[in-house]
Parts: sequence; C-alpha cells; structure tokens
Amino acid sequence: MASFNSSMRGGRGRKFKSEINVVPYIDVMLVLLIIFMAVPQSNTPNVINLPNAEKSALPPDDYIQVQLKPDATLSINIAGKNSTAAENLPNRPALLKALRTLHAEHPEFPVLIAGDRDSKYDEVIQLISESKKMGISRVGLATN
Repeated sequence: MASFNSSMRGGRGRKFKSEINVVPYIDVMLVLLIIFMAVPQSNTPNVINLPNAEKSALPPDDYIQVQLKPDATLSINIAGKNSTAAENLPNRPALLKALRTLHAEHPEFPVLIAGDRDSKYDEVIQLISESKKMGISRVGLATN
C-alpha cells in the first residue's frame, strides 16, 4: 500500500501516452506489399482473345481483291472464276483509281481486302472507308 499512497501524494507516477503505435500497421502493410509483388497475376495482359469470324454460307464466285503487303506495296485484281493478273500499284491514289474503274466495269462484284498480318491496321481501315465512300456496298476482309 505504500507505493499506492506515495503516488497519490504528489510523487511521480506513471503517465499514460495518448499516441497510437503505428509500427504494427507498418509491418502488416510491408508484408502485404511483398505478397502482392511476389504473386504473379493470373490473367496476362499480352494474351487477347479475338472473336472468330464465321464463314459465309456461300463465298462469292468473282470479286475484286485488294492486297496490302507490309512493305507498302499494293496490288489489285479480279479473283474467282474470271481471275486476272494482279496489277501492282505504286501508291494509294493509283489503287483508288484502279478500284473505281474495276468497280465501274463490275458493279456487282464485292471487294475483298487482303491485308498481310504485318501490314498497318490503319491502312486497312482507311481502305475500307474509302471503298464505302465510293459506293461499294459489299466490302470484306480476306481471312485464312
């Protein structure tokens, strides 16, 4: 009892701290950080599931084929039963001019664009857009 009385009479007693001890929280956060860094992600962002294109019931017999190659060479020809030799063209305006003349000669033929896997996607989309602007209603992409 002596110690109790001495603390009540003005002797030095214990003072309580009113601070929060954050060290355990920091330890938990560091452990969680290490766990999230060490565990690999389950879905890898480099794998993209592209939709599959369904085959049409009846492919066209004759069509105008435009080929885009990765080295920026362009060619156009009529493919199918009445195939013609491919005409290599130096640039896009010459290709569009040849496409206009072939479409004027054969307005019922659809246009198939065969873009190489390594060709630029933007070039293929621009060619589809320009074909639609010419009034060609049936424009498609050639696939394997």
